[in-house]
Amino acid sequence: MAEHAISRSLAPGVRPREVWAWAMYDFANSGYTTVVITAVFNAYFVAAVAGGAPWATFAWTAALAVSYALIVLTAPVIGAYADTHAAKKRLLVFTTMGCVVFTAGLAAVGRGDLGLGVALVILSNFFFGTGENLIAAFLPEIAQGEALGRVSGWGWSLGYFGGIVTLGACLAYVTHAQAQGATAAEFVPVTMLITAGVFLLASLPTFLFLRERAVPVAGAGDILKSAFARVAGTLGHARRYADLWRFLTCLVFYQAGIQTVIALAAVYAQEVMGFTTRDTIVLILVVNLTAAAGAFVFGQVQDRLGHVRTLAVTLIGWILTVLLAWAAEGPALFWVAANLVGVCLGSSQSAGRALVGYLSPPARTAEFFGLWGLAVKLSSILGPLTYGAVTWATQGNHRLAILATGLFFVIGLAILAGLDTARGRTAALKAEG
Repeated sequence: MAEHAISRSLAPGVRPREVWAWAMYDFANSGYTTVVITAVFNAYFVAAVAGGAPWATFAWTAALAVSYALIVLTAPVIGAYADTHAAKKRLLVFTTMGCVVFTAGLAAVGRGDLGLGVALVILSNFFFGTGENLIAAFLPEIAQGEALGRVSGWGWSLGYFGGIVTLGACLAYVTHAQAQGATAAEFVPVTMLITAGVFLLASLPTFLFLRERAVPVAGAGDILKSAFARVAGTLGHARRYADLWRFLTCLVFYQAGIQTVIALAAVYAQEVMGFTTRDTIVLILVVNLTAAAGAFVFGQVQDRLGHVRTLAVTLIGWILTVLLAWAAEGPALFWVAANLVGVCLGSSQSAGRALVGYLSPPARTAEFFGLWGLAVKLSSILGPLTYGAVTWATQGNHRLAILATGLFFVIGLAILAGLDTARGRTAALKAEG
C-alpha cells in the first residue's frame, strides 16, 4: 500500500530508488548548514576568530552576504545554462566538490585568522548555495504536479536527519575532546573535517542513481549568450507569471527572517542565553528532529490544505517564535522557542520549494529555481546583515536584533495574502503550451 502511494506521487518512469537518491542530497548537504552556518563555526568565528569584537557578528554576516551576492549574480545564468545544456547533474558534481574542499579547509582557521576564515566561508557557502539550487530543479522532473509538496517534504525531512547525523558525530567528538581538556580552538577544526566527509559520502547515491531527464536545446549557440538570452526572456515576460513573482517577493522577506535565525542561532544562544558549544549542539540536534517532523507532516497535508494556507500558518508560527526568543530570560522558554523554530523551519522550507515548482513552467524549472535561489540569497543578505548592523549599532543588543527580525515575517505574511496559486499554475501551463 505504501509503495503504491509513493508510486502515485512520482512522475512517469521515475522509480522510488531515484527519489531516495534525490532526497539523499538533502541528507548530505544539511550537515554543512547545520554545523558550519548554524551550530558551531558561526559562534566560533564570532568568539574566537574575530575575538569577540563589537563588529564580530557583523563581520560574520558580511562574509555570508558576499557569498550570497555571488550566488545572486550567477544563479539565473547557471540555471539557464543547466536547462539549455541538460547539465544539472554535471554542475551538481562540481559544486559538491567545491563545498566539500573548502569546508575541509575551515579546519585550518584558528584564533585571529580572520582573512582566511572569511575567504573559506565565502567559497564554501557559494558552492553550497549553487548546488542547493541545482538539486531543487530536479523536483518537478521526479514528482507529479499535485504531489510536489509531498515529495519536497520527503527531501526536507530526510535532510534534517542528515543534519542530525552530522551534528551527532560532531557532538560525540566534542564531548570526547572536552573530556580530554581540549579547547574550542582544538575541537572545532575537527568538526569541519567531519562535516566535509559526511557530505562527500552521503551525496554518492545522488550521483549514482539520479537521472538527468532534461534534453539539450538544439542550436543553443554560445553558452553565455544563450544563458543570458534565456534569463532576459524570463525577466521580460515577468507579467505572465505575476503570482510567481509575487511569491518570490514574499519569499525574499520571510526568508530574510529564516536565514537570520539559521545564521545566528548559535550566536544568540551563546551571547544572550550563555550556552556552551556543547549546549548549542544539543539544542540544534533537537531542533533538527522537530524540523524533520515539521517538513514531513506539513509535506503530507500541504497538497490538501493548500500551499498558501500551509505557508501562512508557518509564518504566524515564526512570528510567535521570535516573540518567545525575545522574551526568554532563562533556558526553559528559549527551548520552547527553539523547538517551534524546528517545526516552522521544516514546514516553511518544504512549502516554499514546492510552491516554486508548482508555479513554474515545466520546461524551465532549472531557470526558475535559479530565480528561487536568487530570492533566497537576497534574503540571506538582507536578514543577517540587518541583524549584524543592529548589534553593532547597539553595542551587542541581540534582543533588539531578534525583535527586528520578526518584522520580516510580518511583511512576508502580508504579501502572501494576495497570492492566487490556481491562477499562477494556469499561467505556467499556458506558457508551457
